[in-house]
Formats: sequence, C-alpha cells, structure tokens
Amino acid sequence: MAALTALLAGLLFGIGLTVSGMANPAKVLGFLDLAGRWDPSLAFVMLGAIAIGSLAFFIAKRRKHSLLGLPLQLPANAKVTPRLILGSAAFGIGWGLAGFCPGPALVALGAGYPKAWGFVGAMVAGMLVFDVIERVKKSRL
Repeated sequence: MAALTALLAGLLFGIGLTVSGMANPAKVLGFLDLAGRWDPSLAFVMLGAIAIGSLAFFIAKRRKHSLLGLPLQLPANAKVTPRLILGSAAFGIGWGLAGFCPGPALVALGAGYPKAWGFVGAMVAGMLVFDVIERVKKSRL
C-alpha cells in the first residue's frame, strides 16, 4: 500500500510540475530573469507550494505516524551551516544555468526534453561524488 501511495503521489507531483511549467526550462529561466523579461507566474506556484507544505509540516509535527501508519521522519536539525549554504548556492547556480531542479528535471526527462539528459546525468554524477567523499570521510574517523 505504501508503494502504491508513493507512486500515486509521485504521479500527482509530476503532473503538477508539468501543468505549472516547472518542468519547462525556458519558463523557469524566464522566472529567474529579474533584469530582463521576468515571468512572475512561477512565484505563485511556489507560494502555493510553500503554503501547502507549511500546513503539512504543522500537522505532521503533531503526529507520530503517517496516514498509512508509517513512522514520520521529520528533519531534526534546523541549524544553518556553511555546508547548507554551500549546497544551497550550488543548487541555485545549477537551477539558474540549466533551468531545472531535481524533481522537474526527472519530469522533463520523461517528457523528452533533451537538455534534461545532461542535467540528470550531471546530477547523478554529483550524487555519486558526494557519496564517495562521505564514505572516505567516515572511513577516516
């Protein structure tokens, strides 16, 4: 049941990304072009997502289990660290250069955007490099 729910949630998320234009790099780059022909429409999508996400976290903090009876695993650390800032900067630079962030890139890959192949390849390579670095750091401890 949990796998089916995850599949349906993922499909709904992908449809939402497609309908909102978040999987279209040209739309995203138009939103990020503050000095040129700025397209503010994605700001409304983001504000809606933040509102719904905030409500979900508000409810989740008061629960120990999900609606499916699975344990809730909320982030325990709320500290702003240099590592978080560096990761956020890398995310923003990648988003600005490519017009994709990870979720929409996977949707765009499925929709046949050729540019998504390069982005997803680079994203997976970055994850693998990160994993290797973390393993090396742990082995030195």
